[in-house]
Amino acid sequence: MDLSHVMYLLLLSVDQIKMAEVKYPLEHFKTFNEFFIRELKPGARPIACMERDDVAVCGADSRLMAFQNVEDSLRFWIKGQKFSVQGLLGKESSFNAFTNGSLVIFRLAPQDYHRFHFPVSGTIEKFVDIPGCLFTVNPIAVNSKYCNVFTENKRVVSIISTRDFGKVAFVAIGATMVGSITFTKKKGDYVRKGDEFGYFSFGGSTVICVFEKDSIKIDKDLLENSARSLETLVAVGMTLGVSKKKHPEVGLPNLDKCVLQA
Repeated sequence: MDLSHVMYLLLLSVDQIKMAEVKYPLEHFKTFNEFFIRELKPGARPIACMERDDVAVCGADSRLMAFQNVEDSLRFWIKGQKFSVQGLLGKESSFNAFTNGSLVIFRLAPQDYHRFHFPVSGTIEKFVDIPGCLFTVNPIAVNSKYCNVFTENKRVVSIISTRDFGKVAFVAIGATMVGSITFTKKKGDYVRKGDEFGYFSFGGSTVICVFEKDSIKIDKDLLENSARSLETLVAVGMTLGVSKKKHPEVGLPNLDKCVLQA
């Protein structure tokens, strides 16, 4: 038995992975990385308010921190002295559109489903590759005053143009042992929220979404937990927030009647 199979058994023995959700049985996977980037069965991650593009959803199975503005993130969570939206997104990503915007951090652990999905519906405008390190993204590293893993790690920034949220920056960040970030969509594609966007190969990783200022009202419980420096465990498709942009023909949705759809 090689190391990969040992890791299978370690993960499964502590019941951290729900095999009933996985698209293929365990014997289908020939390597640990194949299992790590596993797909789920259709419907395993229902998408909230699928008919409403003005409701954003969580883009990854993860531990989430959400902040209505970047200043809050620096006060409650990101302690690195070098963090900035410009540093995160790079000069080629039209970062000015995201000044003082809202920030959502999805931190994936090794046992999580490692495919990430679109939180909003829209058109992919561009991809920007930013080289860097592969530091861990655990809370101790995020709170270090000596470096900032989000602006120093290898990452790919994509810009999604939407009707209801303006531009949304989607940042896939590599971390310990993640040298490969694979996208399953391309520039120019129109996508729906909940669609698969790509996956991380083996290791820890993080997705950060940056919304334009005053474009989203993030769910209250997510903000309250984050203000207490508490991560919230979320899954793909759960409600993230509602658009604050007004359209004459469409009112804000009634979230009390909002149901999850496969």
